[in-house]
Amino acid sequence: MDWQGQKLAELLMQVMLVVFAVGAFITGYAMGSFQMMLIIYAVGVVLTTLITVPNWPFFNRHPLKWLDPIEAERHPKPQPVTSKKKPAKQHQK
Repeated sequence: MDWQGQKLAELLMQVMLVVFAVGAFITGYAMGSFQMMLIIYAVGVVLTTLITVPNWPFFNRHPLKWLDPIEAERHPKPQPVTSKKKPAKQHQK
């Protein structure tokens, strides 16, 4: 799953869970059944999981292009950045 696909999966998960929670609450309230509310929400969680967890093809529309190992060796490796602060002067007694 690429980065864009991860973002899409998270957005789908959040929206679907909220929609099922609201729908389950309204249905449970209208029917006066706490059990029905829990069943509807549980079905929503399972459906959300089946849609967002597997690596479906629509989550891979923007694949990353990696460098070939030979090409990567031609480029220098990044060096750690050192601080350019001047050392503090010590007071002499």
